[in-house]
Amino acid sequence: MNQEMVSTIAGLLGGLAVFIYGMNLMSEGLQKAAGEKMKKILSVLTKNPLVGMLAGALVTAVLQSSSATTVMVIGFVSAGLMTLPQAISVIFGANIGTTMTAQIIAFSIDDFIWPIVFIGFVLYFFPKKEQLKNIGQTIFAFGLLFVGISTMSSVMKPLAGSAVFVHLIEQVAHIPALGVLVGTLMTLVVQSSSATIAVLQNFASQPMADGVTSMLGLTGAIPILLGDNIGTTITALLASVGQSRKAKRTALAHCVFNITGTFIFIWFVPWYAKFIQFISPKGPEIQVISRQIANAHTCFNITNTLLWLPLIPLMVKIVMTILPESKKDLAEKPLYEPHYLDNNVLQQPEAAIRLATMEMTRITEYVSDMAEKAKQAFLHEDKDAMRQVDQLEDIVDILQDRVTGYLSSLCKTGSLTQNQSARVSGMIRAVSDIERVGDQYMSITNFAKLKSEKEYTFTEQAIKELQEGFEHVRNMLELTVKALHDADTQTARLVVHQQESVEDLERRLSKKHMERLNLGSCSPENTVAYTDVLHDLECIGEYCSDIAEMVLDEDKSQHKVERLQEL
Repeated sequence: MNQEMVSTIAGLLGGLAVFIYGMNLMSEGLQKAAGEKMKKILSVLTKNPLVGMLAGALVTAVLQSSSATTVMVIGFVSAGLMTLPQAISVIFGANIGTTMTAQIIAFSIDDFIWPIVFIGFVLYFFPKKEQLKNIGQTIFAFGLLFVGISTMSSVMKPLAGSAVFVHLIEQVAHIPALGVLVGTLMTLVVQSSSATIAVLQNFASQPMADGVTSMLGLTGAIPILLGDNIGTTITALLASVGQSRKAKRTALAHCVFNITGTFIFIWFVPWYAKFIQFISPKGPEIQVISRQIANAHTCFNITNTLLWLPLIPLMVKIVMTILPESKKDLAEKPLYEPHYLDNNVLQQPEAAIRLATMEMTRITEYVSDMAEKAKQAFLHEDKDAMRQVDQLEDIVDILQDRVTGYLSSLCKTGSLTQNQSARVSGMIRAVSDIERVGDQYMSITNFAKLKSEKEYTFTEQAIKELQEGFEHVRNMLELTVKALHDADTQTARLVVHQQESVEDLERRLSKKHMERLNLGSCSPENTVAYTDVLHDLECIGEYCSDIAEMVLDEDKSQHKVERLQEL
């Protein structure tokens, strides 16, 4: 291998590396700049197919990767937050959104690349205001995209003079199936269709000896483009490994969408190329072919989506037939296993936060179940209820550890905004509070065991008072679950307000117990158990209030960010 070939390969790989780095950096910057708006976009993913498709396109435009969107959707499907038809519509939109990168690349801004990089650098590294830094990061990364493209373009120019290379290009250009295979393999290796399409646009922009005609031509580029669309599905397939059957079906739907579209379009490449040339800017081929490829990419995905959108039920039947239900799928996950957490989604903070919130809600529901069992255990000396509280306590401890680990891993990604970091910090404290509520109910159950062993008895009035305390706190816990699950600030305020009534209740019942002691109607031996259970109930109220405060703090942060963005 001669020096020129080594230099060409090194330049191509280096330019590709800069391009991919710039694209990932731009995705991170866009996510941070979009901030809380991503939460609103994600909230409409589960609506009707048309809205899901539009939301999928918008999310992908922010993430700069259809694979990233598909991986996120797979996580939602696996968690049960989305149905398969809903997920399919979002994937259709993701395939449209991913064409945005090729459209951006098609612009010729060679004279402005370095000023863009410099402006982005200044905004990225010097301002202290986070929103300005995020915008700067996006601009800086945008400039790096074109630095990578420019580098690849410069090292490709000598290839036009290589007879061997020109012969290989001619083979690909005249055998569409070979072009599809080349495009698929390129994307399988690079793991980014946007990157391989950028390479394709650069290759196609290199002139033949006449200085006007493209080495590849649009008819030669389209099959490779179709292959790129197939290759990008491998990321989703890898993300579905180890996931539920529903998640695998979602990844398979992505494959079916691109493969069927390719199979249809491959028969009409010459006519499709003429249509793209008709709707694209006119001029010398090497000057307009990059835009033509971008338009071919966009039109392919829009047309394929329009074909499949009314046929979503058929797509569901296809993937259900290929991957039917199995006994393993029907079996429920063990209670101690997280049902919502997905490490593949950690690079999309808002999606990961949403999944963690759902897992926290699930833990709170177990704690709510502990509340009823602990009450039965203490008031009625129910041995079965005591055993169930023990089991639920172990489950809550395990899940709390898993959620805390998941949120800690999210912090380590370095992709969180200041507001998101504050929210995650609040969630870590909240899940710890949830686990402490479980500890308090475990403490009450331990008193129930002691009460049973020593045959303590309470007066009828004391039992009624304790029942009142249990019911009051149980109602508060149920409201906390609702506030957490729905991000319901009104309910959260109600929980915080009820904390005062729990404190009043504890003081009132303690006073009544002391009055009974003075009258001799209550045994002194019961005092420790009675007052400690009241204290446990008061602590539970405090923890519920803390969790509700987390919901309110998150809402306040949201409004603060929105006001800053308006300014």
